[in-house]
Amino acid sequence: MKEIRGKTAFITGGGSGIGLGMAKAFTQAGVKVVIADLRQDHLDEAVRYLGNKGDAVHPILLDVTDREGFEKAAIEAEKVFGPVSILCNNAGVNIIRAMDQASYSDWDWLMAVNLGGVFNGLMTFIPRLKMLGSGHIVNTSSIAGIVAGPGNGIYSATKFAIRGLSESLRYDLAPFGIGVSVLCPGTVATNLHQSEENRLKRFDGSMDDVTGKTRAFTGHVFREVLPTGMNPFEVGTKVLKGIERNDFYILPHPEFKDEFQESFDEIINALPHEPFDPIREVHEEKRRQSRRDARSRANELK
Repeated sequence: MKEIRGKTAFITGGGSGIGLGMAKAFTQAGVKVVIADLRQDHLDEAVRYLGNKGDAVHPILLDVTDREGFEKAAIEAEKVFGPVSILCNNAGVNIIRAMDQASYSDWDWLMAVNLGGVFNGLMTFIPRLKMLGSGHIVNTSSIAGIVAGPGNGIYSATKFAIRGLSESLRYDLAPFGIGVSVLCPGTVATNLHQSEENRLKRFDGSMDDVTGKTRAFTGHVFREVLPTGMNPFEVGTKVLKGIERNDFYILPHPEFKDEFQESFDEIINALPHEPFDPIREVHEEKRRQSRRDARSRANELK
């Protein structure tokens, strides 16, 4: 999408952090933005931060796990700014917890927000983008969606899923003139440490001393680490460029190259060193060609 000035973007998690960084970068490029967020205080602060520009910024209170709420938000966005051309499924939460220390409610919460929120956004806006005949979608994954680490199993599961979903979606939507990118940031100076404060009651589960301490630990770690991260506006400018170039991967942090290489080398080295089954190879070549054709169509979008 080379020409984005005058377009409308819908950004979930737009009241703070990366979402707000996107909103700032977009508005500076002449894009009208709808910032959707779970917290009214974040929306109020975001509107002030963006200069109280009612003709360019519109806030909407939204729980991304609420499918009816998503539809209502889309209708409101269209009434205010017209058709949405850019969808940024960015809202997310995190915990630091080994799987054996996590609860069913932890799993349900992260799946509902991180992955379910993306799915709900796609189901709401893809039909609209198809009718428009163009557009771009950015789904926020993470470095943890490429290389996993200790203590973030549930989070990584959601982010790996978003990356795979986004790649398949890029191929599916290219014939309709719609581009898809996946954003995989590393550490960013956001308020992810407030994740537990934003946990909806239905995902609370049982609370005991151990659970309370474990949840507090997540906030403590994030409060120490996140301030050292990349400025959200810098991430937002890279997202903007990624949309304009129709990049699939938007990778703001250069410092992960060695980890990527180690992980991919491990995958390649794990492949069996043996001859291909010729019958199976015929079918696999058809599959590979189909994927190559789909990639070519997606990469040719302007």
